[in-house]
Amino acid sequence: MLSTAFWYYSPNSLLAIPCFFAILCHMSPGIKEKIEKLRQEIRYHDRKYYIENAPEITDYEYDKLVEGLKKLEEAHPELITPDSPTQRVGGEPLSEFTTVEHKIPMLSIDNTYSFEELREFDKRMHRLLGGESVNYAVELKIDGVAISLWYENGLFIHGATRGDGVRGDDVTVNLKTIREIPLRLDSMDGKKAIPVLEVRGEIYLPIADFQRLNEEREETDEPQFANPRNAAAGSLKLLDPRLVAKRHLRLFAHGLGYYEGIEVKNQIGCLTTLHNVGLPTNPHTKWCKNIDEVFEYCNEWDTKRHNLEYEVDGMVVKVNDFAQRERLGATSKAPRWVVAYKFPAEQAISVIKEIKVNVGKTGTITPVAYLSPVHLAGTTVSRATLHNFDEMQRKDIRVGDHVMVEKAGEIIPQVIRVVKEKRTSKEKIFQVPTNCPVCGSRVFREEGEVYLRCFNPLCPAQAKRRVIYFASRDAMDIEGMGPAIVEQLVDKGLVKDYADLYYLKFDDLVNLERMGEKSSQNLLNAIEKSKGRGLDRLICAMGIYNVGSHTAEVLAENFNSIDELSNATEGELMNVREIGPVVAESIVSFFNEERTKKAIKKLEDAGVNTKKLKAKKVIKETAISGKTFVVTGTLKGYSRKEAEDFIKSLGGKVSSSVSKKTDYVLCGESPGSKLDDARTLGVKVLNEEEFEGLIKK
Repeated sequence: MLSTAFWYYSPNSLLAIPCFFAILCHMSPGIKEKIEKLRQEIRYHDRKYYIENAPEITDYEYDKLVEGLKKLEEAHPELITPDSPTQRVGGEPLSEFTTVEHKIPMLSIDNTYSFEELREFDKRMHRLLGGESVNYAVELKIDGVAISLWYENGLFIHGATRGDGVRGDDVTVNLKTIREIPLRLDSMDGKKAIPVLEVRGEIYLPIADFQRLNEEREETDEPQFANPRNAAAGSLKLLDPRLVAKRHLRLFAHGLGYYEGIEVKNQIGCLTTLHNVGLPTNPHTKWCKNIDEVFEYCNEWDTKRHNLEYEVDGMVVKVNDFAQRERLGATSKAPRWVVAYKFPAEQAISVIKEIKVNVGKTGTITPVAYLSPVHLAGTTVSRATLHNFDEMQRKDIRVGDHVMVEKAGEIIPQVIRVVKEKRTSKEKIFQVPTNCPVCGSRVFREEGEVYLRCFNPLCPAQAKRRVIYFASRDAMDIEGMGPAIVEQLVDKGLVKDYADLYYLKFDDLVNLERMGEKSSQNLLNAIEKSKGRGLDRLICAMGIYNVGSHTAEVLAENFNSIDELSNATEGELMNVREIGPVVAESIVSFFNEERTKKAIKKLEDAGVNTKKLKAKKVIKETAISGKTFVVTGTLKGYSRKEAEDFIKSLGGKVSSSVSKKTDYVLCGESPGSKLDDARTLGVKVLNEEEFEGLIKK
């Protein structure tokens, strides 16, 4: 392994950059040796960063190492190996997951909810072991997804979900995107790798990444994940590893399944072994000599857990000694030697001080409750969404009410119910607004909708949301153009509509809060890069009422440019598949607006692509080629757009409404009227499992 003492100093930079590639060219005449040494260097820094939490180089320096390795491997593809750090993200989506049979079943864990139940567990352990003394290893119960990793001679062979405990899905390609999972393990003695090692662990999503993911989904009008566990489970089951890589999943290894070539006597020794070979283990594990110490440790983490960067929903109490575990055995569902102590769900009573309304990018108005600050699940909660005015009235929520607040998945605050026994008759019914709170224009509820809307195109609140949406990932994908930046740009008068983004200068950005020279230049580069997006992205980004990403794709298939689309009549639009009279009217109305015409002119003058790009290559025939799908409800494994994109990647078609021409409706939780339409028309309805089964045909 190369030492980090080797450095290359650039005379044109104050930064000392490790240039291992240049050094290796002098150290070894063989390309194979150069590549392997560079891999070793990258693995070394992976361990320092992910396992030891002691990075020695910057992200930029690390990226240069990986870039050097990629160039060497591209020049010599015959030397690429499965365990190379460059092989973490595959290129093409999978068509299906294969099944893996666990050599040792992955059983679930019994739960307890009180210290009395924990004491009964302790008594049972002593009784089953004939009165022997028992000590325990107590670990945090990470709220994630159980996983099995299989290594042979140190190389990562495959990884699988728990599944039914006997068989699980092979998610190897997705697990390779997680940098904490080593593709090659370190050896125990510095010479020989462990022959066979099956690692059991938990895949999780850090809270910050969960919140970022939900913010992105909110910007693109996608349903939000309820909690990090659901987000992690859904991410792991995505069939496109490139999407998984963007989710920033993490791993904690906590146990062993089948293994050969090593001797492990207890849980503490097991965790030491896992750490020594390069796997991340949770540092907050304690050896407890008796059940009283277990109680103390559980109590300690009941409140302290809220300071962690990931979700913990309890503690796992394991008999430490492996020989005792062997004698204790298991039931058909769970091992007898382990139990989970689940923390009680946290709720709190607060008072609604005020109800305000937010204005979205298309003028949608939603009520928000502002609460007396209350400490809940480690944070201070002072606001909660009330979703819509119908929901607020159904729960009879009033200003001044005492309400029960709970964090959904211990992340998202929500009002569970009104504590009506605390009413004093001074509470006030919130009057549903008749005017926009920002611009004062009249608001209306369109037929069949639950939301009120402001239709004033010059409403400042809408301007901000429109620009945020324009820059979002599923629209023009301008990296770094977040809500805080947009807020300042609009407030300072630098941006009045999304087209103004392409006229921003360096001096405009560098004077904003939290914007330095580097971040300003990066943002300008991202804006410039977005000019080449496809026509469907631009149509979507413009925020036409009733036109989302799917409808934008349909329009881009049928019109060659924004100019051609803007001149289309309602009749011409209604001749397009899936475009009905309501959508056609929205499109014509949008392009007839003077502000739209001015924005398009500014986009064209700035060099933004407004025409159809070259068509993509036709994909190979699949089981769903040519079939038309409608996606409805909240899916576990995909966002709605991810599901639609995946269907298209396999040759299927996606529609936004159910008709006699629809072949399948892919249905998740809480579906809308589309499920009723499917049943009325006799269209086949698939759940996610049935959908994946169809793909495998």
